[in-house]
Amino acid sequence: MSVGLLAVVDDILSAAVKASAKTAGVVIDDAAVTPQYVQGLTPARELPVVWKIALGSILNKYVVIIPIALLLTAFAPWVLPYLLIIGGGFLCFEGAEKVLEWFGVHHGAHDDDGPRDEKKLVLGAVRTDLILSTEIMLIALSSLDPDFGIWMTLGALLVIGLAMTVIVYGAVALLVKLDDMGLRLMKSPSRGIRRFGVRIVASMPAVFRVISIVGTVAMLWVGGHLVVQNLAETLWSGPYDLVHVVTHAIEAAGPVVVWIVDTAISAVFGLVLGLIIVGVVTGVSRLSRRGATAH
Repeated sequence: MSVGLLAVVDDILSAAVKASAKTAGVVIDDAAVTPQYVQGLTPARELPVVWKIALGSILNKYVVIIPIALLLTAFAPWVLPYLLIIGGGFLCFEGAEKVLEWFGVHHGAHDDDGPRDEKKLVLGAVRTDLILSTEIMLIALSSLDPDFGIWMTLGALLVIGLAMTVIVYGAVALLVKLDDMGLRLMKSPSRGIRRFGVRIVASMPAVFRVISIVGTVAMLWVGGHLVVQNLAETLWSGPYDLVHVVTHAIEAAGPVVVWIVDTAISAVFGLVLGLIIVGVVTGVSRLSRRGATAH
């Protein structure tokens, strides 16, 4: 490999690492959201399903997001905020549905586990990943040097897309197999290791409940943030101005408190918007069913 090519690779990797650092928040959200999609599957199907979702995530990034983002950035950058508003609205919708399910309000049937149900789980997870991955890649794209050049930019985005997928779905695979690891530890001849295995297995229901809650809050937070941020750039700055006024008023409390309040406001906004979308979708579905019955 020539010195020039090594220098190019080094520049791409350095830029990818710097840009990836700014996507950490969304990456954590992605890792928190995904495990809930494999809950209820048999242990033998957990890793295969995670693998299918990971492949879908790679296809999302390499086939859909990166080419479209580069084209739109070059020829129609004004479209990107509107796409992010739509994506954020979808995350709010999914998050609000989860919240309604917590209170016993179900939207749509949930079949027993089986091949069709597994396929739906994968499709749902890949669909949600498309939105989260879009934000990850757009944040990374905005963090790269504008003078980097199209091929260097493409190389950096390809590296970031692969690295983020490995990190997210590696963490997901570890989370969903912790209980199996605990069961193996319970068979150890060492009493201390067996006790540790018992504790792991006993804690897993609580761990997945926490993951489900964190994942739902993450969907509402990221979705609300996407809508507020991009709405301000396009149609209406009211929600963004309100967030700015509140966070400015508490700046003296420190950046951590400001971030928590900003996140909470985005999540509440996301929940309200999601509930409105759920109401609209439910209403349209009922009208459609009535129309079909009438005919």
